[in-house]
Amino acid sequence: MTAVRVYLDHNATSPLRGPALEAMVAALACVGNPSSVHAEGRRARTIVETAREQVAALAACRPGEVVFTSGATEAANTVLRSQWSEIIYTEAEHAAVLTPILASTARLTAIPVLSDGVIDRARLEAALAAPQAGEARRLLVLQAANNETGVLQPVVEIGELARRHGAVMFTDAAQAAGKMDLAPLAAAADILAISGHKLGGPAGVGALILRGKSGVSPLLVGGGQERGNRAGTESVAAIAGFGAAAVAARQDLPKFAALSHHRNRIEHAMRAMEPAASIVGATADRLPNTACVLCPGRRAETLVIAFDLAGIALSAGAACSSGKVSRSLTLAAMGFDAAQAASAVRISLGWTSTQDDADAFLAAWARIIGQMSERKVA
Repeated sequence: MTAVRVYLDHNATSPLRGPALEAMVAALACVGNPSSVHAEGRRARTIVETAREQVAALAACRPGEVVFTSGATEAANTVLRSQWSEIIYTEAEHAAVLTPILASTARLTAIPVLSDGVIDRARLEAALAAPQAGEARRLLVLQAANNETGVLQPVVEIGELARRHGAVMFTDAAQAAGKMDLAPLAAAADILAISGHKLGGPAGVGALILRGKSGVSPLLVGGGQERGNRAGTESVAAIAGFGAAAVAARQDLPKFAALSHHRNRIEHAMRAMEPAASIVGATADRLPNTACVLCPGRRAETLVIAFDLAGIALSAGAACSSGKVSRSLTLAAMGFDAAQAASAVRISLGWTSTQDDADAFLAAWARIIGQMSERKVA
């Protein structure tokens, strides 16, 4: 008999929702290219446009502002590889955002985050107020929620600041979509990126939300798909699953907010059993599902393996590193040294999480910490 596993790594990817699977299976049975004008093509186009409306409802935007991509990484690259005179960003951004920023030929201005992970507003305002030469096209990059710590950035307030200074704001909302109401973010940002697999849809599909004249150029060219914003035949089944997951995630937002009860209980019990443990970003506003815990004297990789053997999936470091536990740029930006960052584990709950999952995690934590303490004494 196979033991039931507990999945607590939703920020890496969330399990496929039932409605998403059903929508994908139904779409796979359809034949037709969405760009074809015959009946089969029109049927495929209807599936795509229905999903566009569903994603638009989640992202609080108009359907015409949704551009389907292969995921948030492609969406971010599309934005960041466009022509900008200056890109203003924080070093706590996701690697999918930081890497194309650092490869850009634009002038780069890095804004620090404070010890709680929130952007230094004074430094940002000073950067935005700096005089510009000629017709500057400045892009301000600010994630909505951090994938490692769950820390929320003040996107609404910063969006108002960016507009006052004539900057375009791009927000990576991959971790926020399906976990919080996107309407305030969508109203504040000019461009958003979201990802299907972070909210219970399939991997390999996401969306770029383009509002007005954003100044973004297509990354992929060679066809007129997505209103000329992204060439290539749309993945109808993946898009259908994304749309269905968006509907379910939007309906589940109140349930998701309630995950903070389990998150807080986990954090409190972990610190009670291991007094040296500390919660990253505890004083900031955070996603209700995410706990990033420093465990001084413990190796995060060792803890993750121990939990895996106990039937519980969680993560250490950045989860998007081809199976490697990489150095956390976020924790470094927050001022943590290498040893502290190497002790950080992330517990991220999601739409499948229950009180039983939290109980199982805490029982395993007690056993693992006890065993490690005994070996240290011996």
